[in-house]
Amino acid sequence: MDTIVIKFGGSSVADNDKLKLVADKIINLYNKGNNIVVVLSAQGKTTDRLIKEATELCKENIEDREMDTLLSCGEQISIAKLSILLNGMGYKAISLTGWQAGILTSNTNQNSVIKNIDTTRILKELDERKIVIIAGFQGFNENLDITTLGRGGSDTTAVAVAAALKAKECYIFSDVDGIYTGDPNKIIEAKKLSAISYNEMMELSSEGAKVLHGRCVEIGEKFKIPIITKSTFNNKAGTIITDIIEENTIKSVIQKDISRISIVGNGIIRNTVLLKKIIEIIEEEKIEMLELNISESKISIDLKNIENKNIISKIHNIAF
Repeated sequence: MDTIVIKFGGSSVADNDKLKLVADKIINLYNKGNNIVVVLSAQGKTTDRLIKEATELCKENIEDREMDTLLSCGEQISIAKLSILLNGMGYKAISLTGWQAGILTSNTNQNSVIKNIDTTRILKELDERKIVIIAGFQGFNENLDITTLGRGGSDTTAVAVAAALKAKECYIFSDVDGIYTGDPNKIIEAKKLSAISYNEMMELSSEGAKVLHGRCVEIGEKFKIPIITKSTFNNKAGTIITDIIEENTIKSVIQKDISRISIVGNGIIRNTVLLKKIIEIIEEEKIEMLELNISESKISIDLKNIENKNIISKIHNIAF
């Protein structure tokens, strides 16, 4: 029997109606004979709200340990509510906090690194054909204190659990239905990618793409876990992140902030024609180029005072 790990982000579990959509997707995969492990984020803006409330109580020097204890509550609410829902629908489910799931981390608070996962409890529950629901973003350290993995850390929890269980694949569900050649909110012509390599995805994450937590992709590559990004709110095909190798194929154009634009794709270092066209656009727009960096899979250009926001669309159009 295959084990599949499924992660749902905050927007996917924001309220009871959305939790019902999540439950339907889980049940669909469960009824196909799979063992299902679910990893959840906190609902909606819960983490932001908890941080705000904590800083209202104490403006500075908040104890990191206490902040982690507070921030971990959001995920625990999500997993308990989903377990209540699934059990009420007639499907055996159990919620596990990070420490109950055996997720041992480093001692660093709010940006901990997973050191080991003891899968004993998870496997016991799966053997009883329960749907196991794990709190993302959290673990415990050697002092038995609660720790958190940093913003976006539920992605890392999901892929790390998938690696520990030798899962068939790991689904990351959110409010976007895959990885695009550019930000679809800014570039009308952006197209969804059917597949992208781990290396390319890590480059995208490092340049500010918010689809996946960078550390989760590193774990996926290390343990060869296919990661599939999909939308909770439709049934469209998503994007698979795996060990594919495609030479000279551009995957995405990203604007990290007001001054940097990056073009990512395996073998891009050999695409001299593209580089020439990009420089021509920069010269036409009369923008000062501060720095140009080229690696095997990324061109990064630091620019001064970008006022014409259409430059990202122009570069995207010549790249694709």
